[in-house]
Amino acid sequence: MAVKAKYQAVLDLGEKLNIQNGDVTEENGVLKVKGAANTPYEKNLLWDKIKEIGGENPSDIKANINVADESVYARHTVKSGETLGKIAKQYYDNASKYNAIFQANTNILKNPDLIHPGQELVIPNI
Repeated sequence: MAVKAKYQAVLDLGEKLNIQNGDVTEENGVLKVKGAANTPYEKNLLWDKIKEIGGENPSDIKANINVADESVYARHTVKSGETLGKIAKQYYDNASKYNAIFQANTNILKNPDLIHPGQELVIPNI
């Protein structure tokens, strides 16, 4: 179970992200993880954590992570003090892509400078 302990942070993140149909087994020193992330962003978070622990091509873990909703990159609930630029920086690592988020949410946003805590925004695949 040493491999499971090594990747415990990945398993904890999977729980935090509410990965569906999750299954974890260990076989011959290889941890096998599978489940369904809600969005591609959440899948990427899991893979980033796996690589952070095991390196670029870890041989002691095999992950089969599906995505439940490929129609969006992520869904984001606005928190106090956030701007579309800050949100774009979080998801795309580029604040200037805020307009893509605005365009994907014109059903609830009329001005890219006016967002409110509690609004659920679609973060589009770009």
